[in-house]
Amino acid sequence: MNIGELAKGVAGATGSSEADAKKTITAVFDQIANAAAKGEEISIPGFGKFAVKDRPERQGRNPATGAAMTIAASKKVAFTPAKGLKDKL
Repeated sequence: MNIGELAKGVAGATGSSEADAKKTITAVFDQIANAAAKGEEISIPGFGKFAVKDRPERQGRNPATGAAMTIAASKKVAFTPAKGLKDKL
């Protein structure tokens, strides 16, 4: 599913236009991204939780040469599905 198909489904469910639904979906994802950038946890009841997690520095290998290399520490966004979403699967 892409954003166009998602917007069409939301528009049908809410009785709004597809353009308005797409704007709303984009705004929701922008707010989730902004909160994650601040390090905040985003919890959506019945759907799941987005949380920022730290990945520590670690050792890896260059796949082309096999040489050892250090992979820098970074942050990632992790998603944990809620029970309601797991039950639908």
